[in-house]
Amino acid sequence: MKKLKISPLGDRVVLKAAEVEETTASGIILTGNSQEKPQYSEVVAVGPGKVEDGKKVPMTVKVGQKVIYSQYSGTDVTLGEEKYTIVSQENILAVVE
Repeated sequence: MKKLKISPLGDRVVLKAAEVEETTASGIILTGNSQEKPQYSEVVAVGPGKVEDGKKVPMTVKVGQKVIYSQYSGTDVTLGEEKYTIVSQENILAVVE
């Protein structure tokens, strides 16, 4: 089977979904509904940037960086067995180093 590739458009960024903790530190097992959407992810693809007032706005994040993004932003997608979130660059709050 051919591996699918995501190429974001404009100023969108594709993030690899972080693994969600299924057990709390005290050993409580969380159900799928009580787990929060992770906000810490790895950048796997970056769009070319957007054009604003006739000028190209460059992307500030790069593939491989770890980022924190707004909790309820983005679109979740599943490609094969992999889960991704696509967000606009403006929804990325910080780069983690």
